[in-house]
Amino acid sequence: MIKYIALYRKPANPDEFDEAYFTSHLPLVAKTPGLVRVEVAKVGRVLVPGFLGEHEPHLVAELYFASEADMKAAFASPEWQAAGANLTEIGGMELVAMFAAEVVGA
Repeated sequence: MIKYIALYRKPANPDEFDEAYFTSHLPLVAKTPGLVRVEVAKVGRVLVPGFLGEHEPHLVAELYFASEADMKAAFASPEWQAAGANLTEIGGMELVAMFAAEVVGA
């Protein structure tokens, strides 16, 4: 299994961003072919000060796929492209760092 992780720093207007993220972006993401599971967590407080520099984390989204091939196919889909366009529209691309990680343990 592989997961795609999106780490969002705190936006200027967290309530406005959350409204757009949860009502428009996540429903588009959910339509992505090959997506097994989605988990989104709000970051409460940072336990290791300075770990992310001056950027305060806000959300962590984890998107799970059965394999790297499934993830790559999902990235080429129109559904994924629509979700990416939406993220740009709501200002999320300016806030996010994204990376993939292989799940190796329970």
